[in-house]
Amino acid sequence: ARTFVVQPDAPTPHRSATHLNPATPMTLDPALLDILVCPESRQPVAMAAGDLLARLNAAIESGDTVNRGGDPVGEPVTEGLLREDGRILYPIRDGIPIMLIDESIEVAGL
Repeated sequence: ARTFVVQPDAPTPHRSATHLNPATPMTLDPALLDILVCPESRQPVAMAAGDLLARLNAAIESGDTVNRGGDPVGEPVTEGLLREDGRILYPIRDGIPIMLIDESIEVAGL
């Protein structure tokens, strides 16, 4: 089991204005990527390729895309984590992987 210690006086890392622009992808720390897994299947995840994101965003733009919770996906996905089997994508928003089953998107048919 991991133990995390929160230090309230620890400095907050500085983010440049580039990282506040949603069109500019942020890179996940490789150590974080190594420990992330799908919460449903426990399969490893990896950064989604640009061609998959382009197909997904085309589907989002057409208004036909819902997440697995049934809510419409209204914003383009600039980064995402793809489950090892290639069926499920977990979006990354503002540099934070959203590893919730209901927020994930079925991408197997794209």
